[in-house]
Amino acid sequence: MAEVKNGLDGKTDSLYANGLHIAKDRYVLTKVEDDNKMLYARKGKDGLVIGKTVQAIIVARYVDPMIAGNTAETVQKLVDYLVKVGY
Repeated sequence: MAEVKNGLDGKTDSLYANGLHIAKDRYVLTKVEDDNKMLYARKGKDGLVIGKTVQAIIVARYVDPMIAGNTAETVQKLVDYLVKVGY
């Protein structure tokens, strides 16, 4: 989780170079959006979408044949809602 926190704090250089390690798996960081509020990473056809709110970090994993865009949209909506209500 230290790597996730660093990425969400804007320290992404090492994540782009070395990847993001979650549950002993290495994911390639592919994109950072919304002023470091959202991280996107892939491992083959699977991947992660990570979002940050005021008080929480949301980690969603998708696996083939799930659609990455659906996961990203769901996480973004959840992040937006939680930020709106102050969480």
